[in-house]
Amino acid sequence: MQEPEEKKIALELLETEQAYVNRLHLLDQVFYTELMKEAKTGKTVPEEVVKMIFSNISSIYQFHAKFFLPELQKRMEGWSHNPRIGDVIQKLAPFLKMYGEYVKNFDKAVELLTAWSEKSPPFQELIADIQKRKVCANLTLQHHMLEPVQRIPRYELLLKDYVRKLPPESPDREDAEKALEMIFMVAKHSNAAIAEMERLQNLWVVYQRLGLEDDIVDPSNELIKEGPIQKVSTRNNSTSEKYLFLFNNMLLYCVPKVIQVGAEFQVHLRIDVDGMKVQELNDTQFPHTFLVSGKRRTLELQAR
Repeated sequence: MQEPEEKKIALELLETEQAYVNRLHLLDQVFYTELMKEAKTGKTVPEEVVKMIFSNISSIYQFHAKFFLPELQKRMEGWSHNPRIGDVIQKLAPFLKMYGEYVKNFDKAVELLTAWSEKSPPFQELIADIQKRKVCANLTLQHHMLEPVQRIPRYELLLKDYVRKLPPESPDREDAEKALEMIFMVAKHSNAAIAEMERLQNLWVVYQRLGLEDDIVDPSNELIKEGPIQKVSTRNNSTSEKYLFLFNNMLLYCVPKVIQVGAEFQVHLRIDVDGMKVQELNDTQFPHTFLVSGKRRTLELQAR
């Protein structure tokens, strides 16, 4: 008897889950535990740094080792009289949202790992020693750390395949489709978390360059474009270097600071986008010029 296609995929899910739990065990119970023990002696690296590198790997490991893997094993053992996995995945899928934190922290973790490996030779040595063990299969810590980042997309692919191979009348169809939808939402959730964090980080950097002025710092703002601009002075037919930040709700007209202590720019004028007018000019002496007018003032500017 040929095994049905959907059972093969369910078995592949179980096998990859077993291998994945071993990888998580290595990350949490070996790397994290041993580096933490070493950090507690206070010689190699601060405890905080180790915690930041491994983020919430312990929770992820516990979840997969104690719940997800055992549930899948139980299902595959009883497949002959109950051929389904959709309901199990559905029940456990909401917990996969905890990957958001790990994935969001990943780039920072790798940065820290690199920085501290350079800064602290004993830290680097300990990692190198663990990497030499058979269980590491000649792979680096960074390589193992990437595994949880790739796990959710892997579930999505396997489950898509599983749903595709299910016979139309299968008792698992409805549950499996719903489970796939949930996994898709989890993947979207962790990607959205990363995008939102990057947006806020970039925004914060811009606010620092502007000297963290109270009435400008707002997390809901969106930076659309920034760049240097020339201010045209019709009085003495000259231009001077200025800088613009265009947000979704305001245009900031700034002067670069000569002495850059703290802020890089000083905000000279803020024009609300609401009610702002922009008009192109045909000036032979100053090409690429335009007028920007707000409620209080009109500026004549020249682009590159």
